[in-house]
Amino acid sequence: ILAENGVATEVLAGEQAACELAALDDVDQVTAAIVGAAGLLPTLAAIRAGKQVLLANKESLVTCGRLFMDAVRQSQAQLLPLDSEHNAIFQSLPESIQRQLGYSSLDSHGVSRIVLTGSGGPFRTTPLDQFAAMTPDQACAHPNWSMGRKISVDSATMMNKGLEYIEARWLFNASAEQMEVILHPQSVIHSMVRYADGSVLAQLGTPDMRTPIAHAMAYPQRVNSGVEALDFCRIGSLTFAEPERERYPCLYLAIDAFEAGQAATTALNAA
Repeated sequence: ILAENGVATEVLAGEQAACELAALDDVDQVTAAIVGAAGLLPTLAAIRAGKQVLLANKESLVTCGRLFMDAVRQSQAQLLPLDSEHNAIFQSLPESIQRQLGYSSLDSHGVSRIVLTGSGGPFRTTPLDQFAAMTPDQACAHPNWSMGRKISVDSATMMNKGLEYIEARWLFNASAEQMEVILHPQSVIHSMVRYADGSVLAQLGTPDMRTPIAHAMAYPQRVNSGVEALDFCRIGSLTFAEPERERYPCLYLAIDAFEAGQAATTALNAA
């Protein structure tokens, strides 16, 4: 139809086309936001071509972490995390780690622990004996974020936080002892980094994905994202808690899967 109307535009479709586009010479920056394992090969194509990759596809690391990070190191591609938590951690780390994401030693840069925060979802205070009666619509009613249905359900069970834990282990070259997951119901502190001298650096902001997207797209500059500024007096207080294993077994399943190895995290993602 295009040819019949004198339009020379070439239409590409499918996984192979996405891989080719991601690796084009005149492409400088690639946003990897294809959902699920389907995003792995196009993202790897961008990495192997040495692009600046804005990573929103956590499954690339959950299913293929070692291969993925080895490709980053070999190609000298630049990874910039788009997930709000990983972007917050990135912003709170020294520039020397930002420039060598995935293969810098946290200890040698004075980093003692990465703190991954999560709201706890809509069932944070629901009595455990009522869980069997919860509906998908209730699970999708996230208190702070507007998201798709699948990720909303995964957030309600904290399975999504478990996948983020796996992603953080690979992105920041962190050991189990260097990771901590805590509940933060207000979703104002998007994650934190503890340092050896006792300092804690955190990234705070209104729960709005425009902030991490603007940060990654403009890095290392800063641009106006259009996000409403935090009103600390209106917020009043920030609270924290430890996630209960009985309430969030999926979180701990993901943590255990990472310790079991890449095959286990790949199977977890497939499930």
